[in-house]
Amino acid sequence: MTQEPARPSSRPRYRPVVGPRLKKLLAVIFLLFAILAVNSVYLVVIRAAGEMSGESYENLFYLWMILVHLVLGLLIVVPVIVFGIVHIRNASNRPNRRAVRVGYALFASAIILFVTGFILIFGVHPTVQRVSYWGHVIAPLAAVWLFVLHRLAGRRIKWKVGMTWGAVATGFAVIMLIVQAQDPRAWNQQGNPRGEEYFLPSLARTSTGQFISADVLENNEYCLECHADVHASWANSVHRFSSFNNPPYLASVLETRQVMNDRDGSVQGARFCAGCHDPVPFFSGAFDDPKFDDPNYDLSADSMAQAGITCTVCHSISHVNTPLVGVADYTIDEPIHYPFTFSENKMLRWVNRQLVKAKPEFHKKTFLKPLHSTAEFCGTCHKVHLPEFLNDYKWLRGQNHYDAWLLSGVSGHGVSSFYYPPKAETDCNGCHMPLMASNEFGAQFRDDSGVLKVHDHMFPSANTAMAQLVGMEDADAVIDAHREFNEGVMRIDIFGVKTGGSIDGDLIAPLRPTVPALVPGETYLLETVVRTMKMGHMFTQGTSDSNEVWVDITVRSGDRVIGRSGGQRESDNEVDPWSHFINSFVIDREGNRISRRNAQDIFTALYNNQLPPGAADVIHYKLRVPEDVVEPITVDVALQYRKFDTELMRFVMSNDNYVNTLPIMTMAEDTLTFPISPGDVREVEPPAIETWMRWNDYGIGLLRKGDTGELRQAEAAFSEVEALGRPDGPLNIARVYINEGRVTDDAPAALQRALEFDPPVYAWSYLWFAGLVDQQNGRLDEAIAKFEQILEGGFEQAAGRSFDFTRDYRLLNELGSTVYDRAKQERGAALRSSRETMLNRARGLFEATLAIDSENVRAHYNLRQICTELGDLEQAEVHAELHRKYKPDDNAADQAIAAARRKYPAANKAAEDIVIYDLQRPGAYGLDEDAEEVAKLDS
Repeated sequence: MTQEPARPSSRPRYRPVVGPRLKKLLAVIFLLFAILAVNSVYLVVIRAAGEMSGESYENLFYLWMILVHLVLGLLIVVPVIVFGIVHIRNASNRPNRRAVRVGYALFASAIILFVTGFILIFGVHPTVQRVSYWGHVIAPLAAVWLFVLHRLAGRRIKWKVGMTWGAVATGFAVIMLIVQAQDPRAWNQQGNPRGEEYFLPSLARTSTGQFISADVLENNEYCLECHADVHASWANSVHRFSSFNNPPYLASVLETRQVMNDRDGSVQGARFCAGCHDPVPFFSGAFDDPKFDDPNYDLSADSMAQAGITCTVCHSISHVNTPLVGVADYTIDEPIHYPFTFSENKMLRWVNRQLVKAKPEFHKKTFLKPLHSTAEFCGTCHKVHLPEFLNDYKWLRGQNHYDAWLLSGVSGHGVSSFYYPPKAETDCNGCHMPLMASNEFGAQFRDDSGVLKVHDHMFPSANTAMAQLVGMEDADAVIDAHREFNEGVMRIDIFGVKTGGSIDGDLIAPLRPTVPALVPGETYLLETVVRTMKMGHMFTQGTSDSNEVWVDITVRSGDRVIGRSGGQRESDNEVDPWSHFINSFVIDREGNRISRRNAQDIFTALYNNQLPPGAADVIHYKLRVPEDVVEPITVDVALQYRKFDTELMRFVMSNDNYVNTLPIMTMAEDTLTFPISPGDVREVEPPAIETWMRWNDYGIGLLRKGDTGELRQAEAAFSEVEALGRPDGPLNIARVYINEGRVTDDAPAALQRALEFDPPVYAWSYLWFAGLVDQQNGRLDEAIAKFEQILEGGFEQAAGRSFDFTRDYRLLNELGSTVYDRAKQERGAALRSSRETMLNRARGLFEATLAIDSENVRAHYNLRQICTELGDLEQAEVHAELHRKYKPDDNAADQAIAAARRKYPAANKAAEDIVIYDLQRPGAYGLDEDAEEVAKLDS
């Protein structure tokens, strides 16, 4: 019987959903996923721990784990996609539709995971980055959940296999924990053999006490790659030119180094400058190198000498040491860089950049800390004292931007300001780091404009000299940026005239809209008011001894110059020394002017004409109108600023014939034309200043002079303010009365009138001056209650304005003194407990002052007294010593001032209580000869 041939089967050949080769691929995926899971958990835990504790646990190993995460992520992409495609092809027609659908969802979650990962690696729009990050976090959690559902819908999960992969993952985790504790930055690190002594007298320290490599500190090109706009603005900043690449500083510091070396046998005293000006050579241990002092050494070819304040230096500061005392009182930490930061290999450098883009949070946390947005951060270098180590004399206060800001109305902390802004400027960045449009990687939406922006790192201020001195490519644009920044910062106002040319003459004011005639043959005082407007610290501050800020006034009748002050000598552009300067005239122990920025010789000031924020000054100009004048008289007045003065620049350039061509910036100007026919009156457009404010500014300028005659006229000016319906009038009248000691009836009455206005005077202002009045009248409990009410705050008038008066240490000191005086009244054994309670309360208040200003002389003096009475003799001696340290040496200063008065007649005149500048002084720069003859006849 013949056998029929076998018929081919109609059923398709069985294809397993996971065949032998897919099993091997799946094993690879499981291995990679297990390690990746542990790696991911580690990254999440480290980040979460930091978020919860406020500390950072991210270190170099953490960054390597980021790299491992990226590598594992890239390695797993192809296997997962290949496995998914083949697995879907094998299983798509299986009857277990639930398993199939879950499998599709699982594959989709894997694709989302990969796509978000690639977005994070390459970096895109910040909003997309944030969405992608959370997608990348959620996708793997969804994948794990879907994988379990997928397997529950199919074959049972092989838990033993899972445990095997878990063991592998656990072993990997143990290795991670061991390496986590290591800090490779400490490997092969150059030591600092002198320890803390190396840094003195600067207060700057590294976190380890060791040096930091110059290669790390001056790695600006690395920052440039992602922050091109910020780098470009920084490249034009004075911070960029803070060190030996700054000609005035170079001349000054080389002299200081020479003086220190001659005196001490080393340049260590000059490290006082280095913590702020020369951080790269300072922290790398190279500051003492004698090559910097060699006149034949090419400093321009030395990267450390040219570094200035680099990106890394500023952004690696980890702590502002407290209490704040300035002089580089900060700690700098060597930053933790992503792997391959310093690699020369292009591929590895590319990997490094992608790591930064994939994990920018760590980079931001490393280089942008909360302290960077505080005024205290800036104060570390913009508040200065001169240590005994430097001057071989005693502790002296230097420039101090920080306290002037802190105690002002601008900061919202000063309780006694004349003016307050709509909202406080709580840091320096609000003014000096304006926003600018940018598309660089770090740009964000920082305001309501809908435009990506970064902060301008040029730090616009008023240094119009540096761009010219160092030959910046965009010098004109940089100078213009400083000019633009200073628009509206200052104001000058020809406010009034006084007849008779004397302080007691009749005042005709305010000038405009009515302008009276100046009568030929008569003598007048032109009353000119200078006021700080958008200024958060003293004007001019900084190098106030070498900033050349002066009032330039020209009086013309037709083509004739009949009055002049503030002119420049034609031969070298030096400003007439008899001009009114808004500066500080600083001298050494022999009365010689500090004209070379020679900090080691600073001793005291002959005068200090700087203006606080929201304050004014009145300048009196004497003018005798020539009898033969027939044309109207025009007065042009301008507040001029030049950085630096001619005397300093002669030293910088080693040229006694130097012609000062540094840019001059006009900060403010005013002009006014007077008729000359007797009885004639001109009507002109009034200035864009409210009349009450013009009177108020005039009164403030007179009040600040403090002379008895000026106080009487200040009272009259404030009475005009009161008549114009402003509570500032009676409040400021109360200030006058308090200065004069009229606190029994007059000051209380004025304060009561200020309180009755609608709206009334600021509550904190009333409480402050009323508290002072109560204190001086012996009503100590009432004074204490008022001062404490200011500390409690909650004023409706301050709502939403970020005001906080608890940081005004003058208030703390006044309250502490009042509580201390009150404690003295608790006499006898029965009141001992009450007395001790009050003494401890006063002690706490003065200690609160020292937490803000640790060099406060008044606080240390009172704490010495209080601790003695409390029996804490050890602390009493501590404060006694600190009081001796910080207390000015008035007797020695008087001798130096007397010598300076003899040496500098113009400065001697400027230092008088009441100064009248003669507009027809013989020899005045720019004055016509016939006007000089008028002055001679008049004298």
